[in-house]
Amino acid sequence: MKTLSQLQAYKENKEKISMVTAYDYPSAKQAEAAQIDIILVGDSLGMTVLGYDNTVQVTVEDMIHHAKAVRRGAPDTYVVVDVPFGGVGISEQYDLEIAVKLYQQTSANAIKAEGAHLTKYIGNCSRMGIPVVSHLGLTPQSVGITGYKMQASNKDAAQQLLNDAHAVQQAGAVMLVLEAVPADLAAEISKQLDIPVIGIGAGKDTDGQVLVYHDLLNYGVEHQAKFVKQYGDFSVGIDALTEYNREVKSSEFPDGNHTYKKRVMDEDTK
Repeated sequence: MKTLSQLQAYKENKEKISMVTAYDYPSAKQAEAAQIDIILVGDSLGMTVLGYDNTVQVTVEDMIHHAKAVRRGAPDTYVVVDVPFGGVGISEQYDLEIAVKLYQQTSANAIKAEGAHLTKYIGNCSRMGIPVVSHLGLTPQSVGITGYKMQASNKDAAQQLLNDAHAVQQAGAVMLVLEAVPADLAAEISKQLDIPVIGIGAGKDTDGQVLVYHDLLNYGVEHQAKFVKQYGDFSVGIDALTEYNREVKSSEFPDGNHTYKKRVMDEDTK
């Protein structure tokens, strides 16, 4: 199984880290077959596979269900599972109980928590033996306040994000995801931190990159962010389903090649 030590060595050796956000057994199997370094079971599954309006509707039970499927599909890949909205920030005891539940029941290698305000939480989890990946910049659970836009777009905000990145590392975060921040700032944060920094919409000079499985394969995507590049096109599935529907309606399917041909009705069954 891929380990945190190996990922840390990638950073030190300036070898890029690949991360894919995936949510189920078949996508996890494909990611592992492609030798992706990390699978993130993100709470974006709410919109991508569950049809919710946003990540706020995703529950702890949703995350556990999908993360367990991912682990079964990718037993040798480093797996990170999101702490969903409401899974942290209630009380120290509650927060730790949810962290333990996510980490223990999913067999993930780490949990991921959004926000610079969670330094104490990161420290508490670390002391419990639960690795935490921090997520700064654009944090989807807070888009009701921040909106979907580039973060840290002025000098003061950039300095604050740099300070926050150092703070979460000091608290014990084992990795950092930076989303939708200026490329030069992301490069500087990656340079200054000792832990791996994974970017999404943060330029090419971070220690690694993450994209969502469905985005990079154009699989049921309705809106595409500026930073997404498509590497395949699963929309051909619509054409295939349309043709299947046509053949069923016209009785072309199933034909003789897809039918069991033994004629049991002609046999003497006495």
